[in-house]
Amino acid sequence: MTSSADLRPPLDPSRLPHTVEIVDEAGSTNALVAERARGGADAGLVIVAEHQTAGRGRLDRSWEVPPRAALTFSVLVRPTVEPAAWPWLPLLTGYAVHAALADRAEGIGLKWPNDLLVDSPKGPLKLGGILVERVETPTGPAAVLGIGINVHQTQSELPIPEAVSLEQLVEGVPDRTELLSVILGSLDALMPLLEDTESLRRAYAGECLTLGKEVRVDVPAGEPVTGTAIDLDAGGRLVVQTASGEVAVGAGDVIHVRSTEG
Repeated sequence: MTSSADLRPPLDPSRLPHTVEIVDEAGSTNALVAERARGGADAGLVIVAEHQTAGRGRLDRSWEVPPRAALTFSVLVRPTVEPAAWPWLPLLTGYAVHAALADRAEGIGLKWPNDLLVDSPKGPLKLGGILVERVETPTGPAAVLGIGINVHQTQSELPIPEAVSLEQLVEGVPDRTELLSVILGSLDALMPLLEDTESLRRAYAGECLTLGKEVRVDVPAGEPVTGTAIDLDAGGRLVVQTASGEVAVGAGDVIHVRSTEG
């Protein structure tokens, strides 16, 4: 019997930049790239796994993707910007991925700080996620941009009911090789925004589905922050208007942001 995985073609390295390395299986592409970074790998290295078995999200939540059903990859960058700009890396990564995908399906937006969502009658559905990690290396700090996009999964293959794959949103079968190439091109083209964080703030805010919503932000210590998400501050933090005033929440402190209506 032919399985759904048999109908999903492998990535085509001949259509990708020479800096892209494809592995059949990996626990975490972020871990692979971080190891290479510590060994002196140059910026631009990309490792993509056809089958990721222990991907990591925020709070070290793990997840597995069926073979050739998604894009799961990590990119090595070595930013030369001031330390104050580093917190913008997850937002810049999300913005670049959004720019690559936004014209492929209606309703794709950004959930602060690191998710791609699709508006639907059932509520927001998760299309992808981002995990950016800083790595100390002998030649200075580096960042690993981990990106996961649901491409071919059926509903039963998705990790949560509130998720969606690109194939469920568009006509025809998405080409993962072409998608990866476009996303990498978008990252390369938009990376200079890290040196102009005010322009990045405005651009990201224009695509952020979180702004204007009633939210609850659970933080590691203290009571949850509830109110209306009204802005991003100069450091990329989410500004929430609460009953007692404005509160800015840093991306590194957030466990969960969700609508208080759901």
